[in-house]
Amino acid sequence: MKQEHMDTGAPAQYLTFMLGGEAFGIGIMAVKEIIEFGSITEVPMMPPSIRGVINLRGAVVPVMDLAARFGRPPAVPGKRTCIVIVELEADGERQVTGVVVDAVSAVLDIPAAEIEPAPSFGTRIRGDFISGMGKLNGKFVILLDVRQVLALDGLPELAAAADAVA
Repeated sequence: MKQEHMDTGAPAQYLTFMLGGEAFGIGIMAVKEIIEFGSITEVPMMPPSIRGVINLRGAVVPVMDLAARFGRPPAVPGKRTCIVIVELEADGERQVTGVVVDAVSAVLDIPAAEIEPAPSFGTRIRGDFISGMGKLNGKFVILLDVRQVLALDGLPELAAAADAVA
């Protein structure tokens, strides 16, 4: 399925952001909004990559620490740290998840011709998390497969459980 998209030649839009000094991108269609890094309610017995939950206009949204998800130390919030709200549809249900990033850069058009397949080595994150490597002005942007990155067992249940407590 991915290959068909790459053959169209049409540029795709990606929200690019920094994490641990590296540039990453996610397809803009999955991005709902970007919010300021704020108070996150910790939820006991969650995997290290889950920071907790936030209240987003009355909805309980789980928040994932991307750095921890990639096996790195958890992100240390700074002035430009924000939460990217990502919405995916899975099994006919909408799943909304917050993702902590160091800093949001820009929305960029990356032509399909400028997207290389994910390398099998050289990146410090799992290969199935990467949908491709976007080339932009001589630099690479690691394009994430959001479905794989956010495919954490129990994420929808976390939101439901936190909602029941709230």
